[in-house]
Amino acid sequence: MTVSGETYAYPFSEPHRLDLDPFYAKLRAEEPLCRIRLPYGEPAWLATRHEDVRTVLGDPRFSRAAALERDEPRMHAHLRRQGGILAMDPPDHTRLRRLVAKAFTMRRVELLRGRTQEIADGLADAMAAGGDRADLVEQFALPLPITVICELLGVPFEDRGDFRIWSDAFLSTSKLTGQQVQDHIESMNGYMAHLIAERRERPADDLLGALVRARDEDNDRLSEEELVQLAVGLLVAGHETTASQIPNFVHVLLTHPEELARLRREPELVPRAVEELLRFVPLGAAGAFPRYALEDVEFGPVTVRAGEPVLVAAAAANRDPEVFSDPEGLDLGRSDNPHLGFGHGPHHCLGAQLARMELQVALETLLRRFPGLRFDGGPDAVVWKTGLLVRGPSLMPVAW
Repeated sequence: MTVSGETYAYPFSEPHRLDLDPFYAKLRAEEPLCRIRLPYGEPAWLATRHEDVRTVLGDPRFSRAAALERDEPRMHAHLRRQGGILAMDPPDHTRLRRLVAKAFTMRRVELLRGRTQEIADGLADAMAAGGDRADLVEQFALPLPITVICELLGVPFEDRGDFRIWSDAFLSTSKLTGQQVQDHIESMNGYMAHLIAERRERPADDLLGALVRARDEDNDRLSEEELVQLAVGLLVAGHETTASQIPNFVHVLLTHPEELARLRREPELVPRAVEELLRFVPLGAAGAFPRYALEDVEFGPVTVRAGEPVLVAAAAANRDPEVFSDPEGLDLGRSDNPHLGFGHGPHHCLGAQLARMELQVALETLLRRFPGLRFDGGPDAVVWKTGLLVRGPSLMPVAW
């Protein structure tokens, strides 16, 4: 590991489709912990190696909560002093996570697989009934996870147009102004507070109802503000990343025809394929959710001083040749795959099992129902999101 002393402007380049900037590989090999400066906030360290990313995400010497008191590095001018579970450290984080973790165990998620398959089949039926082409985003990728999380949480599906707009506030880097972000967050919080009030008047056997009961029966477990923020976080996280990953995965498969043909021949590889695509796709930006060192931490010759922020490049870590054979290649049969697509440590994605199941159902359904699936107009007809923390198509014309 070398230390150049240089501070690099970040991001290194504008995201292009699902390409990963080659500078990450250079840094990972030569300067895996380097200094960067984002457009706003204080300078930070950037970790690119798998081992170092795991340390930053999992070591209690690094804190998320400390960011609330700092001018944290960020892509946008406005500082979002938004609390909630993503801004907490244990034990508060553990207390809130425990309240909802049982809804997302592998066993509970498998009980949802049948209903998820029904939803996917219905969407595929509607696509087929419309002819031989469709927008994969609006007609399949978005409604599938939105329907699942709405039913699980207890949110009216017919309100999806509103909370889809509000969700952008939690992911915006440059798409929205600071005032728009604040307005959308307040709208989302107000909407959820209204649903919570309805649950108190008319209790229901859904996740939101369970959280309301936890709040009302034992005030020490959950404050009213935490209840609102936790429910909002579940709604946003419960659909946004999966809705982006479904077309991302299809895009990768259509641009890797040999691996797509392999998956068609061997559909039993779908679970492994999902894990490999989670590794391969650079979904999120590194410029999000900095961790602050609570004491000096050594990474070889580099010492991160107490009070300094560190950002992690999970996409770079997922291409680390010290961990993955042929890391730049797509291998849908890869068996040893300790990817960081769902993070690591206390903030490992709470809904990882739900997302895995939904992605497996989505891929299997699309492969089975549309064996001739292809781009409608070629890959250049795909329209990509801009100004958000996650990559993915906003429009993906496909034909079959």
